[in-house]
Amino acid sequence: MKIGLFFGTFNPIHIGHLIIANHLQQFSNLDEVWFVVTPRSPFKKNDTLADDNNRYYMVERAIEEYPYLRASNIEFSMPQPNYTTHTLAQLREKHPNYEFCLIMGEDNLSGLHKWKNAEFLVREYEIYVYPRIHEDVKKPQISLNKIHKIENAPIIEISATFIRNAIKEGKNIKPLLHPKVFDFIDGSALYK
Repeated sequence: MKIGLFFGTFNPIHIGHLIIANHLQQFSNLDEVWFVVTPRSPFKKNDTLADDNNRYYMVERAIEEYPYLRASNIEFSMPQPNYTTHTLAQLREKHPNYEFCLIMGEDNLSGLHKWKNAEFLVREYEIYVYPRIHEDVKKPQISLNKIHKIENAPIIEISATFIRNAIKEGKNIKPLLHPKVFDFIDGSALYK
């Protein structure tokens, strides 16, 4: 089975994430896409990071109707900060018959050379790149030979930061979230 790993804090998961994951699974050779909920990114400040379990719960609720999408909290039990290579090693150990691939936005590709063991990652794993329309997308500074650029993908420019700020300002962001995620956030004090 070929699994695409979609790493992120998903703070919160929004319809853009769902559209990307669904598109990749439906229009590529990936059998499933797993949302790997990251406790803390080594590249991000975490001032507004919701509790790990709340973010994982929201991902689970958002993907309930998609049998080929899964939520993974594998990184919750790993030492922090965690790196993608460590997670991949654990996943390969737990699922030796699965082939794992990375999913990333085109904007993240230009910073891939900064990742721990980046040369190993691009040598050993296929990378599925989702297009962006940002003007600041730069060419990667690392040799890439296992890249699959997803063609004809819907371009989704929704930001979790925008959603959190809008919630804080009391704006209606219901159309940007899966209904179960919206209900969970609306019924709690998350991001307020």
